[in-house]
Amino acid sequence: MSLIFRDIEADDLEPVWALNNTAGGGIVPIARERMHRLYEIARYFRVARYNGELAGFQIALSPEADYDSPNFLWFREQYPDFLYIDRIVIDSRFRRHGIGRVFYADVLSFAEVRYPLLSCEVFIEPRDDVALVFFGTNGFREVGQQRLPNGRRVSLMVKEMKAYPFVRETYGDAADAPAQVLGGDRLSRSLP
Repeated sequence: MSLIFRDIEADDLEPVWALNNTAGGGIVPIARERMHRLYEIARYFRVARYNGELAGFQIALSPEADYDSPNFLWFREQYPDFLYIDRIVIDSRFRRHGIGRVFYADVLSFAEVRYPLLSCEVFIEPRDDVALVFFGTNGFREVGQQRLPNGRRVSLMVKEMKAYPFVRETYGDAADAPAQVLGGDRLSRSLP
């Protein structure tokens, strides 16, 4: 049995889109074109495969992304620099196996040397207790709330990246840090 996390590839888009739209009430369905747009603009877009099957994916964006999500726009109005977790989706067959925690660790290691804040939102009407407990026990704090156009209320949360000040002081702008410190960056690679 193998669990593999990797950057998304163009061939993953259709199954990722299908998984997103069948994930249930905690994930907002999106149009195919919007998923393709996220593929183009996401700073972080990773998939998890378990024994070759798509088990989940996670998408995160940086402030310069041309994206109209009300939650993303709220963070952009409040903070000059952050990485925004737009969505994390785990196939129902693979939930409660720790894949979400591995995604969290992966995006955290990506963000902590590049951005001062990691941000997300969690539904509070109706309340998503699993997500609230997860983010609350992993150092996120609420910095605001808003009601979305669909009527649902969200808690807007951030987590300060403890390593970011050290990296910035030691290496200057995180984008200039040595490759061995930062590792890969999805948008710095050529996309198909």
